Amino acid sequence: MSEQVKHPVVQLNTRGLRCPEPVMMLHQAIRKAKTGDVVEVFATDNSTTWDIPKFCLHLGHELLLQEDVLDAAGNKEFHYLVQKG
Repeated sequence: MSEQVKHPVVQLNTRGLRCPEPVMMLHQAIRKAKTGDVVEVFATDNSTTWDIPKFCLHLGHELLLQEDVLDAAGNKEFHYLVQKG
């Protein structure tokens, strides 16, 4: 992530959704976004850990953040920030 903090313009809650829904929702949000906009994604599906980075790589978007986090109940979640290229 660059020195300047990038704030998301869209937040996607894909918790509980299974492949391919999280990536499809990200694709739709990116399509509507302007170049340079940041989309934040919260997911629970393990497949997003490879689907979202590959989506960014193949479509020319920048993956600013990919992290595993624990929700309030201690369940593993995945958090992403994607900047439209």
